Amino acid sequence: MRVDQYLYNVRQFKSRNIASHACKNGHVQINDKNVKPSREVVPTDLIKIRKNQIWKTFEIFNLPKNRISAKLVALYCIEKTDNSIIEIESLRKLSSNIFREQGRGRPTKKERREIDNIRFDKDLND
Repeated sequence: MRVDQYLYNVRQFKSRNIASHACKNGHVQINDKNVKPSREVVPTDLIKIRKNQIWKTFEIFNLPKNRISAKLVALYCIEKTDNSIIEIESLRKLSSNIFREQGRGRPTKKERREIDNIRFDKDLND
């Protein structure tokens, strides 16, 4: 099964198109390697997904035939994310450092990139 189809079927993304774009943008890794949307997944693979500047890790148990209900997701994969609450709180503190005056409008493209790269810059400093 394709990785974008798998992520859609286990409800990690709202649509297969969004899952495909996440793969193309490097937000999906299998066994610590960036993958294309057409990459085949097998049980025992570890999938990492970057959502909201946080990497989530999942282990595949089984492959569903089609999209499953939220209650059944645990039968097909389990989340093994080791992000601690402290790390998530530190990300929130970093994002609060970016101050925008009220009424200034949407962030510019440059400001959005800076916000997205906060996590990346933190990893380089460690």
